[in-house]
Amino acid sequence: MTSTITHEKSEIPTESTTKATPVPRMSSQLTDHARYWEQIDLAEGVAEPRAWFRSDAATLSLNGEWKFRLSPIADLPIDIAAEGFDDSAWGGIPVPASWQLNGHGAPAYTNVVYPFPVDPPHVPDENPTGDYRTRFALPADWVAERTVLRFDGIDSAARIWLNGAQVGVTSGSRLASEFDITDVVRADGENLLVVRVHQWSSGSYLEDQDMWWMSGIFRDVTVIARPAAAIDDYFVHADFDHETGDGILTVDASVAATVGVARVTIPELGIDVAAGETVRIAGVAPWSADEPRLYSGELATPGERIPLRIGFRRVEIVDGIIRANGRRLLFRGVNRHEFAPETGRTIDEATMLEDVLLMKRNNINAVRTSHYPPHPRFLDLCDEYGLWVIDECDLETHGFFPDDPTPLAGNPVTDPRWRDTLVARMRRMVERDKNHPSIIFWSLGNECGPGENLGAMSDWARSRDPERLIHYERDRTSRYADVYSRMYPTHAEVELIGQQREEPLDDAELDARRRAMPFILCEYAHAMGNGPGGLTEYQELFEKYPRLQGGFVWEWIDHGLRTHDAQGREIYGYGGDFGEPLHDGNFVADGLLLPDRTPSPGLAEFKKVIEPVRITGVGDELAISNLHDHRDTAHLEFAWVVETDGVRSAGGVIDVPVIAAGESVVVPRPVALPVAPDDGETWLTVSAVLRADESWATRGHEVAWGQVALATPAARRTAVRAGAVESDGAVIRLGDDATTGDTILDARSGALRELAGIPVDGPRLTLWRAPIDNDRAFSEDPKEAAWRRIGLHRVEQRTDGVDLDVARGVESVIVRTRVAPAATTLAFRATWTWTPTDAGVRLHLDVAPEGSWPVTLPRLGLELVLPEAIGAVDWFGRGPGEAYQDSQRAARVGAFSSSIDELQTHYVFPQENGARTQTRSLTLTDAEGKGLRIIGAPFFEFSARRWTTADLDAARHDGELVRRDRVWLDLDIAQAGLGTASCGPGTLPQYALEAAPAHLELDFERVG
Repeated sequence: MTSTITHEKSEIPTESTTKATPVPRMSSQLTDHARYWEQIDLAEGVAEPRAWFRSDAATLSLNGEWKFRLSPIADLPIDIAAEGFDDSAWGGIPVPASWQLNGHGAPAYTNVVYPFPVDPPHVPDENPTGDYRTRFALPADWVAERTVLRFDGIDSAARIWLNGAQVGVTSGSRLASEFDITDVVRADGENLLVVRVHQWSSGSYLEDQDMWWMSGIFRDVTVIARPAAAIDDYFVHADFDHETGDGILTVDASVAATVGVARVTIPELGIDVAAGETVRIAGVAPWSADEPRLYSGELATPGERIPLRIGFRRVEIVDGIIRANGRRLLFRGVNRHEFAPETGRTIDEATMLEDVLLMKRNNINAVRTSHYPPHPRFLDLCDEYGLWVIDECDLETHGFFPDDPTPLAGNPVTDPRWRDTLVARMRRMVERDKNHPSIIFWSLGNECGPGENLGAMSDWARSRDPERLIHYERDRTSRYADVYSRMYPTHAEVELIGQQREEPLDDAELDARRRAMPFILCEYAHAMGNGPGGLTEYQELFEKYPRLQGGFVWEWIDHGLRTHDAQGREIYGYGGDFGEPLHDGNFVADGLLLPDRTPSPGLAEFKKVIEPVRITGVGDELAISNLHDHRDTAHLEFAWVVETDGVRSAGGVIDVPVIAAGESVVVPRPVALPVAPDDGETWLTVSAVLRADESWATRGHEVAWGQVALATPAARRTAVRAGAVESDGAVIRLGDDATTGDTILDARSGALRELAGIPVDGPRLTLWRAPIDNDRAFSEDPKEAAWRRIGLHRVEQRTDGVDLDVARGVESVIVRTRVAPAATTLAFRATWTWTPTDAGVRLHLDVAPEGSWPVTLPRLGLELVLPEAIGAVDWFGRGPGEAYQDSQRAARVGAFSSSIDELQTHYVFPQENGARTQTRSLTLTDAEGKGLRIIGAPFFEFSARRWTTADLDAARHDGELVRRDRVWLDLDIAQAGLGTASCGPGTLPQYALEAAPAHLELDFERVG
């Protein structure tokens, strides 16, 4: 490209003017302390933090099999450091890894509370300690003026020796530590590296982060050559002026004074300048999550060359709005813990890439690295593929307020003794990650409450890096942050915030400051189990009020650990499955991905709700809006298809002009000729798909879609049939076996024996579903407890009458039942009217509550039990995935096929799942194509499974569900919405299922 370069005085503070006073190194007396792991400032010999980078300097990975021994206490002799120590009886362990997942001890899960007595900085004598030993030799061609040993993550504190000499002590589990080992490493021959890791340390009080407690060297270990004329550190400042299109670049570098100045070259931009020099480049393409443009370059001295990936961008707050490159941002984000079901927090680069690609393919544009800095390679991928990042410090002290708002004493964020340690943690994150254009926020940590030490962290970060914003949520005054951030407020409260009408603070000055801030939801829509519901209503608020700039769903993935139960069945374990006396159950399984990274229905819903292109019908035209923050629609084409009763009749591509970001167009509907209603229910589906391959998806990948109804005729009903009801006093027969298949009812109970020729049990009126996590007792809206108190899970049915009725010459069978729980006068009356038709039988079901119901219902419908041979399912309605009242945006109208087994969603904790909504017709058949067709008037909901609702309710792990010899089919009038009450607001009122009169009409026909 052609560019214009001008040299000017730096507009961005350089490293020399912004670098804060270094945090003092610890005294060499640290490890002489009898319980050094309890020292607050737990660091000795650790080098100054610097940027993580790769260069042409030599490196040696020490990942692999190490010798390992686990002891129950921390106070152990240090004889293990001696080169002659006999470790022949020790076992082995992979590095990186957590020892609890490799046969040593067990993982434990708590969300809030500490699993040890709260007495900072002290920890129990019972302190599992892992000793590691490995030997390595430097390559023969190793050239280094200095040699550095780097640990990218050790949980929770470590003491390190090399060749018998102590190298240092470190803590800060998810922060890097480097040690200069030049004086002790052997260039020739073998080196012995020994590391002692303590499970508990003073740092454990800072790392209470709603995840598994696991220990060990869980990230990479590397020996790094630092050549003569090495680049010790560098800081890329790549600003973008959206008004001129200019990029402003300064790359500060720290090199030895004898070397002189490093040089920065970016061939594509024609740049060859000294480090520290500022250049203005005309006509650069800015970096954004929508279009992550990176320019490749190099920072070099005579001794070292570092590849650069530079993204020009400016993030600022203007008039109370977060803007990137001059445009308002809307975060469509997720919170992401690092996790894999076999290896815990140790994940490889392929898994990191899988996460990034899944995020991009599901329209996610932002990630909060909850609640610690991730592996640095993940941030490289965010730069490359395009994700906005909130990088969060390795800090959470949630256990100091288990009964919020009454905190326990000693919270480190309020204790001056901890100030330097907390600032050091912030510094280590910022210095490591400062060169990533994807990072636009530094987060002080998570759920620590308010405290002056957070102010010190914020002050240091601002002085070092004024180009990024500061985030923190758990101080409601937002005193130290640049944005007002919250977790799990209701929709109503979010709307008030959008209108700047939120509840005022007591301090008028702080209130005015906060009220002028942009607002984000750093956590919302708790994706635990079946859910979340209510995403659409949040998104509508984000798009309506400029101050509301989106949010981050909690969270990305379920943290279920692959294990086996007592019967040997494979399960995903959660809190309590590993013998923990104190735990928070399956609250650790709350992601948009199942543990094996299978997308949940919640992720499909989120993708649809946040889609960056919106397609709607406006009369005979289509309105297409581009909701991207920074990208036009040139990369998309708009494919259309017309389907009648789910069968394709036409299709093509719509000629849509390129739509700029934030703009809309109206185009003619591609179907010009009128659609005859008599032809059937007809839908136009328009999909925005990739025009060509992108780095994150292939050509044809669907980014967004919309549907327009072209013809919605009334349901076609089979005529009722006269003279087709017979009774012998024991049974009542409707229809005839030769034509429609008999429908046979018990003459006394009204129960079915056959339905359109298919042996069945039932039907029973059902009010119960296996509670979802959002229904359960630990939630903010615990419906399950109230439902069980009334007894909805154990209702009993009574038949009040079975009668024949003749209306207009057609005989029907009327069955009247009453369903009620014990010990209450509450009940539902049901009237079942069975009428033969020319194709089978029709059911009119009328239900009405008795009594004053104090609760809403989980479900209202009927249950049938079908033969085991039934296995195939075809339906016309919403699909293909499961859907519920407040989570069905991702379900389009069409014809779909599945098996009974494939209808299930295997949540870690079994619960209601697999429902399909707005079903017009449903066919269930066996391997020979024989079975049952059900037609609604107009709609019904259904689910089908090979176990009972009671089985689903009783199970605590998916592996416990055992296939029975029948199929249980639920045909519902409705189910309650999902909400997000496992950690957040309950179901919105419009999605609650009230105890009120209701009606369902279904036709049943024999198939095959």
